[in-house]
Amino acid sequence: MFDDLDYSQPYASARSPVMGSNMVACSQPLAAQAGLDMLRKGGNAVDAAIAAAMVLTVVEPTGCGIGSDAFAIVWDGSKLQGLNASGRAPQAWTPEFFAGQSKMPQRGWPAVTVPGAVSAWVELSERYGKLPFATLAEPAIGYARDGYQVTPIIAQLWKLGAELLKDQPGFAECFLPDGQAPQAGEKIRLKDHARTLELIAQTKGEAFYRGELAQAIIAHANANGSVMSLDDLATHTVDWIDTLSVPYAGAVVHELPPNGQGIATLSGLTMLEALGVGEHPVDSLETVHPVLEAMKLALADLNEHVADNDHMRVPSEHLLDKTYLMERAGLVTNKAANPGHGSPKPGGTVYLSAADESGMMISFIQSNYMGFGSGVVVPGTGISLQNRGAAFSLDPQHVNYVTPRKRPFHTIIPGFVMNADGTPLMSFGLMGGPMQAQGHLQMMMRILRYKQNPQAAANAPRWRLESGLKVAVERAFDPQVVEALRAKGHDIDVEEPNGVFAFGGAQIIQRTTHGYVGGTDPRKDGLVAAY
Repeated sequence: MFDDLDYSQPYASARSPVMGSNMVACSQPLAAQAGLDMLRKGGNAVDAAIAAAMVLTVVEPTGCGIGSDAFAIVWDGSKLQGLNASGRAPQAWTPEFFAGQSKMPQRGWPAVTVPGAVSAWVELSERYGKLPFATLAEPAIGYARDGYQVTPIIAQLWKLGAELLKDQPGFAECFLPDGQAPQAGEKIRLKDHARTLELIAQTKGEAFYRGELAQAIIAHANANGSVMSLDDLATHTVDWIDTLSVPYAGAVVHELPPNGQGIATLSGLTMLEALGVGEHPVDSLETVHPVLEAMKLALADLNEHVADNDHMRVPSEHLLDKTYLMERAGLVTNKAANPGHGSPKPGGTVYLSAADESGMMISFIQSNYMGFGSGVVVPGTGISLQNRGAAFSLDPQHVNYVTPRKRPFHTIIPGFVMNADGTPLMSFGLMGGPMQAQGHLQMMMRILRYKQNPQAAANAPRWRLESGLKVAVERAFDPQVVEALRAKGHDIDVEEPNGVFAFGGAQIIQRTTHGYVGGTDPRKDGLVAAY
């Protein structure tokens, strides 16, 4: 077990790691506390995660909603299990439906696939939960009905989202009281959310997929030109799946298989081992340059090969083949490159983590994708809908080509780490669109290879790969390293903090001999709640 953590805080954040025997790490304090309340009521880590996830649809609607998608990885005390609750394309999304369009719509009903978050809550509760499902919904219903004060970062994102989406059907009615976004500290009530969550709690999700709420969703869809049907909702299913994993720095890092991007993290970490990254200081040029180059190679393969697992042309195990990845790592030189994909041979999101004293741990993520997602809100329900359909391709030759009942490529990924002896070590994640696989790699390198504690790893300045040779770095990055990277050919853009999470938001819970240690990202309003 990794008990040799460095508890120093080398970066400019006042946050310290939190310790405890029961823990919830979340991007919004009210949600974290709701999860902790479930643990105090006798619930387990999964109960805590579900309660927190429901609260987040109310208090952080800029990143998720009742119409989100979701994924999870659960350690139940004896087995690691993955959950894919992402929705599929409507049955009527044929190539003919999108005829004449050059790319998938990003907003409005034409971008909405079947939402899966509600099914994730129900499935997790039925398989692992201890408390009644209705109990888990009580904090979210209370905040929606009675109100809560909007936190500063969410207020900023709310305003940005409103400027883009105010004309989408149902958006202003739900999210713009008095015609404008709420300000930081302002108390807001979302009473439609409360009634919807009550129906979901009472029916264990049946109202959402086959009952009153389903009828409202499809009526709104049809009134706005969507071809989503009641049958699309009623036939939605989740998949319990095994994780993908690779050894790294004495531990084993786990991600979910496609349709998510976690495989790129695993590819990148394998290449870092092949390159011998870890001999130089973590923030040095000698470390950062090869890490950037390895991640470029991993993302090139991701963009070329990854889609719905049932539609992959190259199996995941081929993309993670060690011999293949050693060959890919061999392409890394002393200069910045713009690599293409390889050809292996046959052979706006919220993330939370919870752990309890029995040893159960869960890594959970749900998202509307681009901020408020599609911008569509079903009138009278508070159901804001994701825009995951925007991730499909309209190129018939692309692996992610849109077809009926196909799952789109997903950016949201929960992560997990096991010790080499098969015991659980860490539940972690980092929200932030295409930043997520890159952020997972950066955090795993810092914690597993360099022994940084979870809070230090969350505080550390990050980089983000863009197209070609472009790399964005945070202002806190060492200026000398930035200049040295430019000398190697990297096109570096130093970004100022702007509140839109361009570098992600991390939550981490790590297990030690004596309990848990948690970290939460200073780029968000979050909290690690523990006792």
